[in-house]
Amino acid sequence: MSARGSAHDALVYTDPADLITRSADFLRAGLDDGARAVVFAPPATAEPLRSAVGADLRVLDMATAGANPARIIPALRELTSSGEPVVAICQAWWPGRSAAESAEVALHEALVDIAFADGPDLRVRCPYPTRKPEWVRSCHREVVADGVAGGSGGYDPDLAAATFSAVLEDTTAEVTDVTHFSLDDLPELRDLVTIRASAAGLDRDKALDLTLAANEIVTNSICHGGERGTLRVWGEDGAIVCEVSDSGHLDSAMTGRVAPLPSVRGGRGIWLANQLCDLVQIRSCPKRGTVVRLWMHG
Repeated sequence: MSARGSAHDALVYTDPADLITRSADFLRAGLDDGARAVVFAPPATAEPLRSAVGADLRVLDMATAGANPARIIPALRELTSSGEPVVAICQAWWPGRSAAESAEVALHEALVDIAFADGPDLRVRCPYPTRKPEWVRSCHREVVADGVAGGSGGYDPDLAAATFSAVLEDTTAEVTDVTHFSLDDLPELRDLVTIRASAAGLDRDKALDLTLAANEIVTNSICHGGERGTLRVWGEDGAIVCEVSDSGHLDSAMTGRVAPLPSVRGGRGIWLANQLCDLVQIRSCPKRGTVVRLWMHG
């Protein structure tokens, strides 16, 4: 593993023991090559790897820090901020991820090569079971199976842009509120979100976080989306969902995944929503406008 630079591939494993063995081999090879070794995974993977690799392994809990997949790329950027080479096992998806979470993992995976196209020295390996989601080969140039690396045969460099501009599947849950808004409606919208969040069983901190995130996204709609938009609220999969739609357009699928610079005005709304919410989904197309869904679990 002497080659330097950015690399991003998928590891297909047959069972949990195979996952740990092959991931540990990858991480040890990185350590032997002078890189920092990191596992960014839920505890069921991270703890056995900690035992297998030893104290030199840094462990990040994907089940919390990466529950919202939009937070994974910023976390990887932070890991490489010192300039040291890094090898990372990054398990963003596992059986049990919801359909909405899985869709955002797919978008995250499609963005990794874009986010790190110009460096730094980061080698990321993403584990998936043999019965993996159908989009795995589309997001990775190479797939490692049975210890052998080969071309994925289905890599799509345009997948991130196509996904970001696609239509989010509409909910089948009952939508409790539909509100068309403009600038004068902001106080009432904040009150509405807080009331619905509390009624859904969110504790005070989570209710306030969701209200703040929704306020940021609604404000973005007013400032950049034609001065008006629509807020819909519903409950789904044990979460309360706030969806904001408008006629504006976002140019980059990386929106909300790059930390805003203190010296630059604006650009903080979606970033802040990603830090506050359990899941954020964004789709934007010039012809259809922009939709942002904020999920918060009770």
